[in-house]
Amino acid sequence: MSGPAAGTAVAATTTDVVCLGESMVTFLPSQPGRLADVPSFGRGIGGAESNVACALAAAGHRAAWVGRVGADGFGDHLVETIASYGVDTSAVRRDPVRPTGIYFRTATDRGTDTHEVAYYRAGSAASAMSPANVPYEELFAGRVLHLSGITAALSGDCLALLRELTAARPGRPLVSFDVNHRPHLWRGGDADASVLLELARRADLVFVGEDEAEEAWGIVGAEAIRAAVPEPAVLVVKRGSAGATVFASGLRPGARSSIAGGAECAPDARSTEGGGAESAGARSSSAGGAELVDTVTHVPALHVDVVAAVGAGDAFAAGFLSATLRGLPVRDRVRHGHLMAAAVLTVPGDLTEPPARDHADRLVALDDDAWGRLRLGPGWTAADRASEEVRTP
Repeated sequence: MSGPAAGTAVAATTTDVVCLGESMVTFLPSQPGRLADVPSFGRGIGGAESNVACALAAAGHRAAWVGRVGADGFGDHLVETIASYGVDTSAVRRDPVRPTGIYFRTATDRGTDTHEVAYYRAGSAASAMSPANVPYEELFAGRVLHLSGITAALSGDCLALLRELTAARPGRPLVSFDVNHRPHLWRGGDADASVLLELARRADLVFVGEDEAEEAWGIVGAEAIRAAVPEPAVLVVKRGSAGATVFASGLRPGARSSIAGGAECAPDARSTEGGGAESAGARSSSAGGAELVDTVTHVPALHVDVVAAVGAGDAFAAGFLSATLRGLPVRDRVRHGHLMAAAVLTVPGDLTEPPARDHADRLVALDDDAWGRLRLGPGWTAADRASEEVRTP
């Protein structure tokens, strides 16, 4: 049967976040340089949604990853490694015919001209995910369902699946959607990146970078992005070194959207106290013409001594979701996102141990001046006291 049964509802929630998407075995270079010149590679794992699941589990949340891998050694490695972070992988499906995807990359920043990635994912097991073969009961068993635009680009069936999962229906968990525009995945396909805008508008919480919104949709600036994506209760616009801007809405006079189980998605006015530039503005919703009020919060980025600029977006999403699950104010959600991203930016791979919760909470509680002076480098997550990291750049 295609899709969940009408009126599907979850009787009891035992998982905080369920993440669906492709994970691949990644080969990391032993030294900088062109792929043609790198003599050897180390094996790791990579996948936007599984990265989020691993980071959330490492931070103490109940996370599950749902995907499809080949019945091969690489599939074994993926499932075993992701499970080692404490992630529930019981709903992962094995494909007896299609292989697990793999890729090789250089050590340079993805945003530079010298960055190279060689993907071997065409016809992968994950590309065969469809509305007919995913475990809906497990997907809808969490407080949050986290998806990304990468999945939509893998195949027509994968796009149909994301449309199914983002469709409004009773019992649907809060849907978190990271746009994750990857231009190379859309070349030569039946659809194009404009479908990412459609999917974003159907979600409850959306993460999108200013750069990818411009590249995928031709939309420039945070306010213009919000105008194009008015439906989500929370829109997080990532602005690189400039930080992040969050648009959080509620019906007048302060109605709230909540995650099943209690954590609020759209916070009230208290959420922006204690730091960050903020403002409010009204807009009309597409549902019944009700007036929605956005609280806009901007939180500066951290100064980070970057080792490798990969995996930061996934880590940011995990930090923001973690703080959302804890019911923290918007400013603190963004700061936790920045800290999770900083943890990954200061290691070579896509995943790392996050800072201890009390350590991160102390850093998040810093006043604006101290936050602005904070500089984080390799090894900072192991420090015993927050004050050790507070130094001027």
